[in-house]
Amino acid sequence: MAAKNIPIEEAVETARKCSFMFKKESILALYTPFIVCLASGTLKLETFHHFIAQHSYYLKAFAKAYEAAVEYTDDDDAKVGLSEMRKNVIKELKMQDTVIQPLFPNPNLCSYQHLAFASSPWGKFLQLELLLHSGYALRRRELTVHIRCLEEHISKTMEIRKVRMIIRDDEVSNVMRALILGPILLTMEFYTDSSSQRLLSVAISVFASGLFMEWDSDMVKKCALNPGTVKYTDFLLATTSGKIEGVKTDTLATPFEKTMLAAYILGAMIPCIRLYAYIGKELLVFLEGETTHPYKRIIDNYASDVFEGLARENESWLDKLSAPLTGKELNIIEKLYQQAMKLELGFLLAQPLDQKSVIPISREHNPAEDRLVIFFNFDLTCTAVDSSAILAEIAIVSAPKSDENQQENQLVRMLSADLRSKWEDLSKQYTEEYEECIDTLLLTENAEKIDYERLHKALEQLSDFEKRANMRVIESGVLKGLKLEDIKRAGELMILQDGCNNFFQSIIKNEQLNADIHMLSYCWCGDLIRSAFSSGGLDVLNVHTNELIFEENVSTGEILKKVESPIDKVQVFSKILNKCSNDKKNLTVHVGDTMSDLLCLLQADIGIVLNPSSSLMRVGSHFGVSFIPLFPGIVKKQKIFAAGDSFCWNKLSGVLYTVSSWAEIHAFILGSS
Repeated sequence: MAAKNIPIEEAVETARKCSFMFKKESILALYTPFIVCLASGTLKLETFHHFIAQHSYYLKAFAKAYEAAVEYTDDDDAKVGLSEMRKNVIKELKMQDTVIQPLFPNPNLCSYQHLAFASSPWGKFLQLELLLHSGYALRRRELTVHIRCLEEHISKTMEIRKVRMIIRDDEVSNVMRALILGPILLTMEFYTDSSSQRLLSVAISVFASGLFMEWDSDMVKKCALNPGTVKYTDFLLATTSGKIEGVKTDTLATPFEKTMLAAYILGAMIPCIRLYAYIGKELLVFLEGETTHPYKRIIDNYASDVFEGLARENESWLDKLSAPLTGKELNIIEKLYQQAMKLELGFLLAQPLDQKSVIPISREHNPAEDRLVIFFNFDLTCTAVDSSAILAEIAIVSAPKSDENQQENQLVRMLSADLRSKWEDLSKQYTEEYEECIDTLLLTENAEKIDYERLHKALEQLSDFEKRANMRVIESGVLKGLKLEDIKRAGELMILQDGCNNFFQSIIKNEQLNADIHMLSYCWCGDLIRSAFSSGGLDVLNVHTNELIFEENVSTGEILKKVESPIDKVQVFSKILNKCSNDKKNLTVHVGDTMSDLLCLLQADIGIVLNPSSSLMRVGSHFGVSFIPLFPGIVKKQKIFAAGDSFCWNKLSGVLYTVSSWAEIHAFILGSS
């Protein structure tokens, strides 16, 4: 079956599947210091210039990739569509080569020095920046003034008046000043009277040491090919030439077989486009109410319908060309997509960021002076299923089906069917009484700001409820007769949240990070937790939870109660910190998701809520707790940091940060690499 016989509306959504599969890389890209500084508007212009200067390298690689895709595909519609894509890339490249012309509207007024400046790498780069990104710290009045200066520079009086107006305006960016003063520096030949020469010399000297010398000597180095750019463009060009792992291009003889190469090329290109569309949309929120955000233009561009349309059009061709491919061939596209995402993440991390960033928090960590203490919950924070349901299921499955199956010299157990019915009754009763308890807590007056003492007192009611519920479980006998080996096996097979294991493994392996890790959990059986993490080499974690009591490795149904309530949790939290030696400064982080974590989350310097439960949000908000998505919270901190104001992460601030994945937590604490 040829690809051209498949209508595009019937094509499989390969692109959407890949985008979903590798969403983690998109999140990590968002949390790079470069993007955080860009979002906050505090990114240094030099860094931004370097970033923009890499575009031409990408465009050249894209032009070659589109050309190859057009050549390989046998789909007539795809040939037309991809050819149009290539034409647009070529136009943009040509635009970059000719972009300097509008700044010199009258060639007769341009001296040889003017033209030399205009065609120099520095002049071309700065003028390209002006046209493509004229919104950055630039007002239309200043642009008009500059063009008029060049048109009418013969009129010395007018020229000097405009130069004086420009250099006295403190809001004009250094880039704009350089763009204006650069040509003026080269046109001093037109000014012979001493007053003009003197004024121009003063204007130039103001910026010479701080700007001209730096840009003149370092421009090539600063705007040279970035290592991250090299890795991605080399990868794309290698894919374009058929150098793809698992593919023998010399065996692809028919036009249909060669079409898969076009799909592979698109699989290596699209992640770059889709990633920036995602970043643009995520950063739009930081333009709300902002009239002077220096990077508004580029954020608007990436978030625009036009850019989204570009991404979707490329994705539609990938979907169509990949429709007839086999599972193995689709696997290759997924690998190319993932590799491209990783390389684009590497590109963002490779940007020369000559400024401090608030993330990752491990960056400013000095193991000789600092200690990072991480607390976290287990059920639904680390796991996909609540541990109580797992223990109950083990009990039900292992219970005898009839009295005949009861063995002598063993604990008498409830029959499997009776046990399931009993567990369902217990679960239903717990849910109903829990909701009633939450509703009771919300009958009190709303707090305008965090009222920790009143919240603590309110949660004592919830604590009493949790203890009564545990006692009902013990008395019911549903946990009686569980074998320790069955519990450990279940723990080893538990599915943890994506990225959870990797995060803690990275913490432990990081020798430069002086970190203590503590799990605080309501779980009835610590052995289940320890087994869940031992398979990932994380048996060094400190687990603070309840324990089932065993006799000859068989559960008696009794629970050694240690952590049953929010009050118990925060008491354990405080005891752990009190035991920490005072020789180092502690930075505490707590990760949780339910009401049981609320007090600990507030007591930690940084409280992170992973996919918060509705009850946690309702009760927290009622008592004055603010829930802020982590990324906007970081951007706000970056603004404060860049302004020179001191900032710190404080406990009992009343602010908790929400995240949707462990990838966000990993990027925030350890970085995106």
